[in-house]
Amino acid sequence: MISIQQAPFDIAAFDQTLRAHSPKVGAIATFCGLVRDFSERPDVTAIYLEHFPGMTEKVLSELIEEAKQRWSIIDAIICHRIGKLSLGEPIVYVGVASAHRKAAFAACEFLIDKLKTTAPFWKKEITSEGEHWVDERDKDQQSAAEWD
Repeated sequence: MISIQQAPFDIAAFDQTLRAHSPKVGAIATFCGLVRDFSERPDVTAIYLEHFPGMTEKVLSELIEEAKQRWSIIDAIICHRIGKLSLGEPIVYVGVASAHRKAAFAACEFLIDKLKTTAPFWKKEITSEGEHWVDERDKDQQSAAEWD
């Protein structure tokens, strides 16, 4: 399941969706990213996220398919928010269901690492000193490259 949305998401609902395949599901690994008060510049008060409609969903679907080919996973969910988000708000959710924990953990980590470098999202940080678009980070590229 792929969702790009402005509204907050319900982690418990995603968990229930991933559990729907029981009793085959033996493990669910999740990641939830939040807006924090620092990044490239201190004193971030909010962020603004944009995406490329249609293309973003295609890239995320391809990433889930790649994860299914690499690991024995039963299901996966990626939900990413767009628009203006305040400190502490959830930005992204990745959840993976598998029969075993190692596959669930690996696929979840793979999905968030690759999402950050391949999906067409753009982030603007809003600070007390103004707004600026955030460039891709070297550490994100390095994390994604480890999966190649």
